[in-house]
Amino acid sequence: MVILSFIAFTAIVAIISYVSTRKTNEKTSDGYFLGGRSLTAGVVAGSLLLTNLSTEQIVGLNGQAYEQGILVMAWETLAALAMVVVAVFLLPRYLKMGLTTIPQFLEDRYDKTTKTITSTLFLSGYAVIFLPIVLYSGSLALTTMFNIPETFGISHTASIWLCVWGIGIIGSIYAVFGGLRAVAVSDTVNAIGLLIGGLLIPVFGLLFIGDGNIFEGINLLYEKAPEKFNAIGNKDSYVPFSTIFTGMMLVQLFYWGTNQAIIQRALGAKNLKEGQKGLLLAAFIKILGPIIVVLPGVIAFYIFGDALEIPDQAYPMLVNKVLPTALIGFFAAVLFGAILSSFNSALNSSVTLFGIDIYKEYINKDAPERMVVKYGKLFGIVLAILSMGIAPFIANVPSGLFGYLQEVNGCYSIPILTIIIIGYLTKRVPAIAAKVGIISGAVLYIISQFVLKPYVFGDDNYPHFLHVMAILFVLNTLIMLLIGHFKPRTQDYVLVSTGEVDIKPYKHLTFVSVTISIIVVTVYIYFS
Repeated sequence: MVILSFIAFTAIVAIISYVSTRKTNEKTSDGYFLGGRSLTAGVVAGSLLLTNLSTEQIVGLNGQAYEQGILVMAWETLAALAMVVVAVFLLPRYLKMGLTTIPQFLEDRYDKTTKTITSTLFLSGYAVIFLPIVLYSGSLALTTMFNIPETFGISHTASIWLCVWGIGIIGSIYAVFGGLRAVAVSDTVNAIGLLIGGLLIPVFGLLFIGDGNIFEGINLLYEKAPEKFNAIGNKDSYVPFSTIFTGMMLVQLFYWGTNQAIIQRALGAKNLKEGQKGLLLAAFIKILGPIIVVLPGVIAFYIFGDALEIPDQAYPMLVNKVLPTALIGFFAAVLFGAILSSFNSALNSSVTLFGIDIYKEYINKDAPERMVVKYGKLFGIVLAILSMGIAPFIANVPSGLFGYLQEVNGCYSIPILTIIIIGYLTKRVPAIAAKVGIISGAVLYIISQFVLKPYVFGDDNYPHFLHVMAILFVLNTLIMLLIGHFKPRTQDYVLVSTGEVDIKPYKHLTFVSVTISIIVVTVYIYFS
């Protein structure tokens, strides 16, 4: 029954995606990479949420909440503020320029070399960091939920390998052969299932604790571990309160506003109004995020205590413990969809970056669009195989999967964010400043976190990685501004509209943005 419901829901999503994308012309760049610029607000929001909400987050954040409580909700609640900034400030500029990839802006603002360096950093990050972690975390969840080692009589390691390649192959079919619209449609369907299934876990968990009474479950949960409900934390927390005012918002702005795998959904919007509505709708739903990706971790602590050696197993074990057997197959299918979403979204973005920014630019400048798409797909297949080969080796990482992912992402996130922000806010900072900023940012962060922290100062005597990100952001900004002062561009940079996209803004943009911001601040103050 569990297996049948899993297969049935997965098949339904695939059929809906196929039917919805039959008429999309996947042989053109816009058709394949941006879904024909046809995405409406609901599809944009659903795809944004599910691309973000995958097992590295569901499993990883709940694992951190199992250890330290709801303080890790900062990753969720503050994301809504970042999406508001993107909707108001960045998206209008992106669509005005008719961008397909973020590095295209960097070529227009700086030069071709800056674009290439940025695309290469994105691709390296996806191949070595993000894609393998998504595959591993998803495999860990499915292995635990289905108890695959016992069912098939294989080792835990063999089960991880089996799931990694299964997820990778299916995700590659969506991303490489379906294009952005297939990814976005499957995301939207899975997002509905994930929101329903995700909300069921804390409900059944509280019913389990309260012996059938949710409110009694909440009371017992708080009585046993009141310290888990402190959103402030301390200096040794995964997310110290002070980081909210330093690197946290920078990471959020990078992720929601410049990360190709995420912002590509908004770039595919049919017009600015739909893109902004999609971002704001996703921001509203994101405020509910802690119920799905934080509260279950605290519930798992109540049920299992300190018995779990691997905190990242807290969520899948809780699912097995409290969810009725009849629903496990459905929820596993939804979770499988979430895994596929993050994997195929990043893979599709990698195909886009390679096809547009590298193949078309350096390998075959005269290539027709059909050829660009073809070789982009071939690159995607190679990248998928590489990621599947790396993924099983990511085990027992420090600070849990989610913390590890955020820390290593700093190698490219802050340098890229810096040159984009400076690019938009200044007119005379030259291309050489961008090259220095992005290379120095990446190198200094690597030295800081992977040399000075472990081997010179020690983990306990070193600033939190979010503080380090903020320090390097300021340092790189100053470096770029100094270069711009002493060696400015000969002419002011002017952002030119291509006219490809209707950039009439959403008429309720200001009201909705302010409302979201007030709700986020209120929620955070309440839990603090």
